[in-house]
Amino acid sequence: MEKEQFEGYKYIEGGVCAAKGFTANGLNCGINPVKEKNDLGMVYSEVPCNTAAVYTKNKVKGAPIIVTQRHLKKSGGISRAVIVNSKNANTCNPNGEEVAEETCRLAAEELGIKPEEVIVASTGVIGMPVYIEPFANYMGELAGGLSVKGNTAAVNAIMTTDTVRKESAVEFLIEGKVCHLGGMAKGSGMIHPDMATTLNFITTDVSVSAEMLQKALSDIVKVTYNCLSVDGDTSTNDMVSVMAGGLAGNSQITSEGESYNIFKQALYIVMLDLVKMLAADGEGASKFIECKCEEAPDTDTAVKAAKSVVSSSLVKCAVFGGDANCGRILCAIGYADIDIDVLKIDVELESSAGKILVCKDGMGLQFSEEDAAKILAQEEIYININLNQGNASARAWGCDLTYDYVKINGDYRS
Repeated sequence: MEKEQFEGYKYIEGGVCAAKGFTANGLNCGINPVKEKNDLGMVYSEVPCNTAAVYTKNKVKGAPIIVTQRHLKKSGGISRAVIVNSKNANTCNPNGEEVAEETCRLAAEELGIKPEEVIVASTGVIGMPVYIEPFANYMGELAGGLSVKGNTAAVNAIMTTDTVRKESAVEFLIEGKVCHLGGMAKGSGMIHPDMATTLNFITTDVSVSAEMLQKALSDIVKVTYNCLSVDGDTSTNDMVSVMAGGLAGNSQITSEGESYNIFKQALYIVMLDLVKMLAADGEGASKFIECKCEEAPDTDTAVKAAKSVVSSSLVKCAVFGGDANCGRILCAIGYADIDIDVLKIDVELESSAGKILVCKDGMGLQFSEEDAAKILAQEEIYININLNQGNASARAWGCDLTYDYVKINGDYRS
């Protein structure tokens, strides 16, 4: 999948280590019995970072979510490190918070920082027993191996059913200063974010206040992660965090204006890139889906309509089977919580093989089934919806629903 290009921003390598002052590492500590797979990762900043985060709204929350929220409140929104494991989500465990807190204490001791300056996260199986020993036995090695080239080892440590690493970073200018923003993500199944299993860690060397950092993140989540759906399940451990170290040397961003807009766009670019990777790597997926909703009364309506379509199991199945069934798309729009005139809706299907109009003014059209089948046979499918009722637009992302999704989740714990 080609990356979208944005003037004034250059994609670079490095992920969470692309920004000045950040190092990372990852290794296998024994949580995952497959020794070749990393299961424990760390990101570290040489300076205190203003930090923003958004979390799952699932009422059942992983212990690391609760501990991270507590830490950022205690530290006044300052963090220095992330410690994250895979294979065991540390959710629904009677000792979950105790283990998460002790993990942070161990990391802080090795790094010479305060425990409340540590963000902790976990992903994997829910409800499995969790123990401190793997963390205690390998924390020294993990911290000792931190490197500016450690981003790959770190992102490998958060992969569960992921089939590809998910990293992105950009370089840009603020006040003539060269700035960087990069991130890593994990997630393949149990993905239907309502933030605020997907974990996302972003770092930047831009100097920006905690207040403006949180504002930018909260705004962008609404049009990126909250527009993503693989299978309709909102994970117990969803989290996006952004750490801003400020080593780029720009004047601290404390209000909206040109510098804030440049930074916010960089955050959008990286988060958009990661979201599209997450959608394309959905469990068992064979096709990436992007739904664009145009000419909506407002952005909220456009978001809800587009996400309803990519979240529909029937739409996903139709895309998998190459069935240009506009009725399933209209049905998904129809049960979205929006106020629209359904008799004004147009629907078009598009891919590298061409495009075809399948619905006009809310009514199905006659079209070439042969042409439609060719369009839907491609790996990237675009569903274009025009509500013809305003000027707002939004996009949402997902994937098809295949036989392999059931196979993967039928025996997930193994």
